[in-house]
Amino acid sequence: MCSDPNVSPADALSRRRFLANSTATVAGVAAFGALPQSLYGAELSRSDRAAVFAPAPTTPAEALAALNEGNRRFVAGKTIAPHRDFARLREIAPKQAPFAAFLGCADSRVPIEIVFDQGFGDLFVSRIAGNIAVAEQIASLEFGTAVLGAQVLYVLGHTSCGAVSATMAGADVPGQISSLYYHISPAVRSAKGDLNKAIIENVRNQAMALRDSSTVISKLVREKKLLVSGGVYDLDTGKVTAVELGD
Repeated sequence: MCSDPNVSPADALSRRRFLANSTATVAGVAAFGALPQSLYGAELSRSDRAAVFAPAPTTPAEALAALNEGNRRFVAGKTIAPHRDFARLREIAPKQAPFAAFLGCADSRVPIEIVFDQGFGDLFVSRIAGNIAVAEQIASLEFGTAVLGAQVLYVLGHTSCGAVSATMAGADVPGQISSLYYHISPAVRSAKGDLNKAIIENVRNQAMALRDSSTVISKLVREKKLLVSGGVYDLDTGKVTAVELGD
């Protein structure tokens, strides 16, 4: 019976139904875990919805496909932001098992987990200006692949890379910045003054250096346990374009 004389019995019944449905919805979210915030108000495809609870990739090909799909979602503005809650933190606290490893540039405009729509524990990322494969980076990536089990080793460059453009300019710089030039200069020479080509060539060179100069990584590649790949992230569009590597 309605206690408010200004509210009709029909309105009171509607309110009770609304409250009951709201309670059920909250209980459902609590039972299955909160959906990623970016899902609210977004129209996701069936494959995007499936990706919310997708199992970790089990092959290098699946791992690369997951990265490509993640970047596609990012560019389309339909990210699902998986594995970004405290439940995931607790899950991976005892042990990490990233499905991909990255050699990326230190540029603050290229947050790799966000660019590929991944979360805590999904990617093992090593970053350095110019995404160059120096000894310390190689050692870290050997650990990420041989020990942690990453199935893709991805070199990610980006447009308007300051390290590449500085190498191209060849001007005096303070401190040890010029130590980067040695590793990037082969790409600059090959590009003959074209910055975009130099950035692409640098990704190719560093990926091939990882693949060919590390006995640990090359062994994983031969055994088909690891795929070495590369791409360039566009600062204006968010899209990652694959870079073909040599044989």
